[in-house]
Formats: sequence, C-alpha cells, structure tokens
Amino acid sequence: MFNQLGGGSSNPNKDLEVMSPPDDTVSALEFSPPSLQQTFLIAGSWDCRVRCWEVEASGKTVPKAAQAMEGPILDVAWHDDGTKVFMASTDKSVKCWDLASNQTVQVAAHEAPVKTCHWIKAPNYTCLMTTSWDKTIKFWDTRSSVPIMNMNLSERCYCADVDYPMAVVGTADRGICLYSLEGKPAEYKRVESPLKHQHRCIAIFKDKKTKQPTGFALGSVEGRVAIQYVNPTNPKDNFTFKCHRPPATTGGYQDIYAVNDIAFHPAHGTLATVGSDGSFSFWDKDARTRLKSSEMLDQPLTKCAFNHNGQIFAYAVGYDWSKGHEHFNPAKKNFIYLRACYEDLKPRST
Repeated sequence: MFNQLGGGSSNPNKDLEVMSPPDDTVSALEFSPPSLQQTFLIAGSWDCRVRCWEVEASGKTVPKAAQAMEGPILDVAWHDDGTKVFMASTDKSVKCWDLASNQTVQVAAHEAPVKTCHWIKAPNYTCLMTTSWDKTIKFWDTRSSVPIMNMNLSERCYCADVDYPMAVVGTADRGICLYSLEGKPAEYKRVESPLKHQHRCIAIFKDKKTKQPTGFALGSVEGRVAIQYVNPTNPKDNFTFKCHRPPATTGGYQDIYAVNDIAFHPAHGTLATVGSDGSFSFWDKDARTRLKSSEMLDQPLTKCAFNHNGQIFAYAVGYDWSKGHEHFNPAKKNFIYLRACYEDLKPRST
C-alpha cells in the first residue's frame, strides 16, 4: 500500500502529502465510516472551511469538495451511513453537509462556540451529540431545532469522545463526565482527572475480548497521557505516561509539549499520540511500551486519525499557537500526511 508513490521531500518520515491542504491549522480530522466502499478524509480548519478528499489505494488524494462556516471549525463527524458530515464551529452552530447534493443545513445551536460533535447510532435511536464552551452537552434529532436533551457541564467542554454505548467529556476544570447511551443518554458518573494540567484530548478504548468500550486515554498540555478504566478490576490498571518531551535539555530544563490528539487503532487496540513538539508516537498500553516514534517535523502536529480498517494513519501539521504569536511564521504552510501503519501498530507479542 502506498509504495507506488514517493514520500514528500519536506517530511523526514517519508509520508504522503494530502493535495490542496487547508489554509490554516487543522482542528479536526476524520476518515469515512466502513459503510462506504471508497476512503474519504474530512478535515476542518481554523480557515473556517471543511474539506473532503478521496484517498485512492495508491495513497493519492483527490480533493472532492469544501464547505465554509461563519467561524473557525472546531470539530467534524461523519454520519454512520457516510452520506453526511457534521461541522461544529465557533459561530455557535453545527451544520450538516449532505455530500451528494453539496448542501448544508444547520442542525444544532449553542450560546457559545461548539467544541465537539459526534453522531450516535444506538439500536433504538440516532442523534447528534454536541458540547460547547457554554458549559452544556446537547443531544439533537437533526430534524428538529430543539434538542431532545440538554445537560449541564461543570465547565466549558475541552474534549469529548463517543463509542456506543459510552460517551466521555473533559471540561475546563479538569473534570471528566461519563455518559451511558443505552436506551437514552444519561450521566453515568463524574471522575476527578488523574492529570494535574489542562486537558487537550480524549479517546475511548475497547476491551480486547468483549470489544465493548471500557476506558479512555486522556492527554494534557503537560506531555502526559492517562489510561483510565471506567471500572478497573485492579486500581493499578490505571496509569499515566510521559510523552512529547524531547530528551535534550536546555540549560538543565526539559521542554514539555502538549499532547494534541490521541487515536486508538481500530484493529489492534494500540494508540497514536501527536504533540506540539512536532512528532507522533505509537504505543501499546497493555504492554506499557512505545512501539514507534517518528522523526521530528518543524511544526506541531495538531490532529490524527486512523481509517476504519486501520491501514492508514493521517496526521495534520501546522502551528497551534503553543509558543504565542511571536513564533507564528506565515511562510510555513499547513500539511496533512498519510502513512501505511498497520504493521507499525501491531501490539507487542506477550
């Protein structure tokens, strides 16, 4: 896979560059669901646009379409049937983009920027879950302008993930709220964060045997990831590990970078992290070991995603403002790269 095309010259990892990337930092990245035969990639950006590419078997990317919103995009989500994409924006709304007709319609609203959107497909219902900096989580039947449910959060939402029948939300006060989605969405429990610093990303993982969601990985701005089980059989099952901290010290100090995104491999259950240091790493949480770390890029990595069968790893490169405006270089472009990853993410044989 991908071996027909040479890697990009500017990428020391020899990964394939996505054609016509966004004009500003990528804030959301999602591959199409298994219901589609072809592979599509959607990216939302701070340039207020959401773009769609088809990814061919060779790794070649073909730009297909784009849609704009009134403010920067903070999240995107696919409908399970692959015909529609939801786009959440700082303009306080979520729109549904029908890919066949290339039309958009507003399907959700908040009183502040919408940080996350996720499509929930349950046996007895489907709905859109949105979270916002207005400190609420809402569930929408997309045919109605009024939410089916509206729940308060303790603070602004900073990150969220859904893997039926579980949803998890991380808030600005370092709170974590777990929801059960069976029957109808309901708060399950609130837990204190195992991390002492601001949350940046969260991803649900499944039990290897039952294939049911059983816990989550939480990344913070302090170069650390926590692996948390919802109901650990042994308290020692929960642990944290350091990452995105380059080994070199500056005057005796170590630079520590944010973990910007976490994604679990759909087949192996191993995980990828990307950070402000400009690298990605692959990890086996069960063996508690690093499987691979990338060569450094000259800009932060902001988002990552696996395609549905775990053959392709995508990651976005662009400035995340982690070093303030004085380190912003408008001459540096934004990139999305693809790499064949199935072998690299195989767990350590135990």
